[in-house]
Amino acid sequence: MALLHAYLNFNGNCEEAFDFYKTVFNSPLTGVYRFGDMPADPEHPVADADKNKVMHTSLKINDSVMLMGSDCLESFGQKATYGTGSYLMLDTQTAAEAQDLYNKLSVDALNIEMPLGEQFFAEIFASFQDKYGVAWMIHFEGNKKMG
Repeated sequence: MALLHAYLNFNGNCEEAFDFYKTVFNSPLTGVYRFGDMPADPEHPVADADKNKVMHTSLKINDSVMLMGSDCLESFGQKATYGTGSYLMLDTQTAAEAQDLYNKLSVDALNIEMPLGEQFFAEIFASFQDKYGVAWMIHFEGNKKMG
């Protein structure tokens, strides 16, 4: 069975975002590759200004889930756009875990759609865009189990 991991793109602030996510998930990076680490390709040269940008990084959220990311390079015709077309949903084991993740991830949030609170479908739920524009949901079903 395949594992599903979240891969996030950024416009030059991937390293800053992952420094933040390291503190949220209390997990070190598994490594960082930079665009300057790539073998030179005369057909696709990397601008000096882009060489220190993140080509790929990741951290483990738990033993089977990873959060991965990279910077987009405008010089390669790439640009990350944010919105609510997709969310990363954190389905927690306890209300305390949901509260802790919300407290950490929502710092300087760009938009709190639903603050952490009780819903008819969950003991605790929230949806928001973090300070990097990434859309998150935090969910603890608790005593609201369906069926």
